[in-house]
Amino acid sequence: MPETSHILITGGAGQIGRELALRDWGPDVYLHFPSRDRLDVSDAKAVAAIFRTTPFRAVINAGAYTAVDRAETEAGEAFRTNALGPAILAEATCAAGIPLIQVSTDYVFNGRSQRPYTEEDATDPLGVYGASKLAGEMAVRAANTRHVILRTAWVLSPHRANFLKTMLRLSNERPQLRVVSDQKGSPTSAADIAAALRTITLRLITDPAAPTGTYHFVNEGVASWADLAEAIVAGNAAAGGAAAQVVRISTSEYPTLARRPANSVLNTAKIGSDYGITPRNWRDAVEEIISELTKLEERA
Repeated sequence: MPETSHILITGGAGQIGRELALRDWGPDVYLHFPSRDRLDVSDAKAVAAIFRTTPFRAVINAGAYTAVDRAETEAGEAFRTNALGPAILAEATCAAGIPLIQVSTDYVFNGRSQRPYTEEDATDPLGVYGASKLAGEMAVRAANTRHVILRTAWVLSPHRANFLKTMLRLSNERPQLRVVSDQKGSPTSAADIAAALRTITLRLITDPAAPTGTYHFVNEGVASWADLAEAIVAGNAAAGGAAAQVVRISTSEYPTLARRPANSVLNTAKIGSDYGITPRNWRDAVEEIISELTKLEERA
């Protein structure tokens, strides 16, 4: 690795971006987190301009349009950010001879599988969000062979809006929480995703023969949204908060604009084999995040 390795990270204000900034990357790595105002990845001229200013060694695209329901009526915006942006970054990184690490989603699958999805399984998104992320994957594969696409799911952290923080707030406000129980997936800590991205990126920078392609990373274990809500409520109660009752409901009882996959559990064997990354259980991750939020409240 050279004296200083510059890494460009998009989506720095998001859950994963914030956790990437908290990782220890070592003394020879300098992270760049340009704001959306400075770098719109769907603007080829803006991307070219930032590449002229800094000799980046890798790019992590953690930015995305993630409003799943709103995407159904804002398809143009979703595809601009999730498909055109990655396409432009892939072309720029290929021209610069550097790897692109693209964060993607479990929503590229239709959820009908009876087992955890592998990287080789056929994709079939149910809605605009998943379709736009899949288009981004395809653009990255087409434009830069030195890429890693990291699919993840159900992201949780102490930052920004997410399911865990919503359940904590509602648990303190309501006696009952009605939560869908017939959709299952793998709740995943943004901190753990960031750690996986760090491992992958540093390997790609230092090892020209590092594995490339598509990988799945989620925390170990399976949960429904109701299972996750119960774990969050229990953690909240253990930390001195209220213990709301979780009422299990079906997807049909909680209609949304976008359809969600019934099963979006991802198989992580490949990332373990190629990169030595072994995810921890999602329950441990949830406990850690609740502990962090409790400490933040105590300091406030």
